[in-house]
Amino acid sequence: MKNLALHWKILLGMVLGVAFGFLMVSFSGGKEVVLDWVKPFGTIFINALKLIAVPLILGSLISGVSDLKDISKLSKMGGKTVLIYLMTTILAVSIGLVLVNSIQPGDSISEETRTELVSNYSQSTQKYKEEAANQQNNGPLQALVDLVPDNIIGASSQNKNMLQVIFFAIFFGVGLILLPEEKAKPVKDFFASFNEVILKMIDLIMLAAPYGVFALLAALIVESPSADLFKALGWYALTVVLGLSLMIVLYTILVLIFTGKKPKEFLQGISPAQLLAFSTSSSAATLPVTMERVHEHLGVDEEVSSFVLPIGATINMDGTSLYQAVAAVFIAQAFGMDLSLGVQLGIVATATLASIGSAAVPGAGMVMLVIVLAQAGIPEAGLALIFAVDRPLDMCRTVVNVTGDATVSMLVAKSEGKLGTPKVHDWNDDYKKV
Repeated sequence: MKNLALHWKILLGMVLGVAFGFLMVSFSGGKEVVLDWVKPFGTIFINALKLIAVPLILGSLISGVSDLKDISKLSKMGGKTVLIYLMTTILAVSIGLVLVNSIQPGDSISEETRTELVSNYSQSTQKYKEEAANQQNNGPLQALVDLVPDNIIGASSQNKNMLQVIFFAIFFGVGLILLPEEKAKPVKDFFASFNEVILKMIDLIMLAAPYGVFALLAALIVESPSADLFKALGWYALTVVLGLSLMIVLYTILVLIFTGKKPKEFLQGISPAQLLAFSTSSSAATLPVTMERVHEHLGVDEEVSSFVLPIGATINMDGTSLYQAVAAVFIAQAFGMDLSLGVQLGIVATATLASIGSAAVPGAGMVMLVIVLAQAGIPEAGLALIFAVDRPLDMCRTVVNVTGDATVSMLVAKSEGKLGTPKVHDWNDDYKKV
């Protein structure tokens, strides 16, 4: 059991949680036992994810922005890189929203089950409805006003204010770039170390994921024991996978149009990095392989690849952003919430900006989803609906993240005149080096 991979432990926790939930509802008083003695551990797990969201944004984003070294890089190649990354992320979120609104996986949940869900979380849903009503009375520029906090400590106290935290982190990072290196270095070193500590905390939290999933699923079953929940979950997973597949197609089209490289050549060149991304669920762990494949097999100049790809591993999370958009709307559909166009545009903005600070490690996407849900006024308790299939989807969306990094590096290299002919690679050379 100790040697079992984490994702298998999570899947095992899911299965056991569902079985335990169905078993307990067959006994008198079983529901109360689960709600009193099991569900609190799921709540603690969700709280731990929410706890780490603000520190994760601050550490990862400040480190990522300050690593751009100087404003000249930020304004030239850096500006171009960040702009393309943001554009592909917006496209990814938009594709996710179109698919989830077209397929509507949450609508396969029966009205009876939806009523039970809403009643179980009525306190939360009522609070979000009141906040949504208040937002409708605001002026057209209120969102811009709300972006700039008057107190960063106060903004950091609530996850729904994460856009303000992101604004502060970017502003802080730019300030570090403008300082002389000797003055900025201690602060940059602090946030680099701070970021490492936060990533290690995520590792520790994810060790508890199997138990958290068990508690969440068991509570979900006793509160709303309906098979249509799992049918809806299947449609949700298919929607995410379809969206991720469309992103891969989009990348190959962009590469073909702007660089002239055929899709087969591009996918063959980056495929080892994609396979590693799938197995590790980590853009950061895959980064060395991605850099080698992009430079030696796709012809990107090393100056470009060494600059664009590390930034991409930090701020470019197209697959994660698409999944967050689909997950947010799916949870809203499950709770019978009708999200307006304005709220969905807010999801685009939040998912795009949150992806900038999303750590390139397994599990960080779920933390970022907490931010998206809070910003859109969707009950965070809905995380219980999707956590069961999050790990395999995490593997798939990391493939998209890495492929997007490679695509942007080729586009930037082409625009800078630094996209050449790939080196002719003989696989026998790899064995000769060993």
